[in-house]
Amino acid sequence: MPALDPRLHAYRSDLADLALKGKVETKIFVQGRRAQVIVPVTALYQKADETGERASECLLGEELCVFDDTGDYCWVQSHKDHYVGYIKRHAFVYHIEKPTHWLTVSRSFQYQEPDLRSQMVAPLSLGAKFCVMEKIETRGTHYYKLENGHYIIAHHCKSINEKTSDYVDVALKLLHTPYLWGGVSGFGIDCSGLLQLSMMMAGKSVLRDTDMQKETIGHYLDKEQDLQRGDLVFWQGHVAIMLDDKKIIHANGASMDVSIETLEAAKNRIAGLYGLPIAYKRV
Repeated sequence: MPALDPRLHAYRSDLADLALKGKVETKIFVQGRRAQVIVPVTALYQKADETGERASECLLGEELCVFDDTGDYCWVQSHKDHYVGYIKRHAFVYHIEKPTHWLTVSRSFQYQEPDLRSQMVAPLSLGAKFCVMEKIETRGTHYYKLENGHYIIAHHCKSINEKTSDYVDVALKLLHTPYLWGGVSGFGIDCSGLLQLSMMMAGKSVLRDTDMQKETIGHYLDKEQDLQRGDLVFWQGHVAIMLDDKKIIHANGASMDVSIETLEAAKNRIAGLYGLPIAYKRV
């Protein structure tokens, strides 16, 4: 029986997704329950506690499939990219509300009242999804009232159906965002998270890790020549986005943020640790 990637298929030695029956061996197969994230951002861990590696993150409004909720850390699969891991029990509810809007700036805030002088309740990241109930104006500033009773600056949001035409423009919104291994939000992000979140805002659904992205996004270019805006450069375990024929934008551990540099400078720096690029792709 061929092995399935455990990052993308929910199976353990004791429990597995019912959809995998006949494909994996386990003790019990279960039908997952639909759920929705209710916190601004929650880590998706490889293990059922915080000592495990942060594999990815889920944002407010994202849907999950929950297979095991017996502990403080629940075993779930993300709907957006099928990634499997553990998240804290308080981070989701078994109640799905279809979002009407999403955040289109890198970061923003939820307020107690429709007033920027009121108490800040919680932050929000680019890509967070929510239901808008009504629009209110205070001293010339428009706010949206969210289903949770909080308020957000209206021009920081767009309809959930409104996508950005150029995912590179989205990546530029995240310039100087701190580098965070496993991060995929405006609060902290890694290289593949930057690509995934940017493409998501442009209406393109892509997988989470660089090896998956290399195999599934776009088509291969024969060589480095004639690179253009939006092309992707893959190293072993790293990815960067071309801004033009010479410069890249990427989340990286050298600057510890999302930064811009020339492809040549990045190649020279990375070569000593991880070698030269292994693939060039066009979306």
